[in-house]
Amino acid sequence: MRDAENIRQLLALQPDYMGFIFYEKSKRFVGTALDEELLRSFPKSVRKVGVFVNATQSYILEMVKKYQLDYVQLHGEELPDFCKNLRFKGINIIKAFSIDQNFYLGKLNNYKPYCDFFLFDTKGEQAGGNGIAFDWSLLNRYDNEKPFFLAGGISLDNAASVLELKHLKIHAIDVNSKFELSPAMKDIDKLAALIKILKSEAVEL
Repeated sequence: MRDAENIRQLLALQPDYMGFIFYEKSKRFVGTALDEELLRSFPKSVRKVGVFVNATQSYILEMVKKYQLDYVQLHGEELPDFCKNLRFKGINIIKAFSIDQNFYLGKLNNYKPYCDFFLFDTKGEQAGGNGIAFDWSLLNRYDNEKPFFLAGGISLDNAASVLELKHLKIHAIDVNSKFELSPAMKDIDKLAALIKILKSEAVEL
């Protein structure tokens, strides 16, 4: 998200989380368009997530302070020690991992002490927002110890299938490209329909 009016429209739907991408190579990069005062006025029920890809610790801390971000989503190759250092500075962390058939789930153990949540996304050409779903059955190998966000190609067509994964600790659904009119501009009607589906099952968005 970055357009002020679009953000206000989405706030009216009362999502649990709203994301802002602080990665210059992304077509959804917030740039200088983000309204600092608007973000500072968010209700506590809507948690603000800053998405970073291999950013420096100083830049992350600067953006957290400037926009009063509630969570930092690390979507790059950040190592456990990087998460640990941020955690010690009071940062709430969502660590993203790109999943495919070759992903080694054992590596997650090194991150568990320093992350609030994991995020499982589809491995693709971009760091995220590829609009493709991975094979969710791969998560049957996950030890299910740490709650996670499920991302990657989730749409109105397959949202019902997400609700069938009740044996997994899905904390929230992360949606993006399937609910856009253009990069960083969300389709409010589609999101309203999705929230209606998910809220009926107490799944967060």
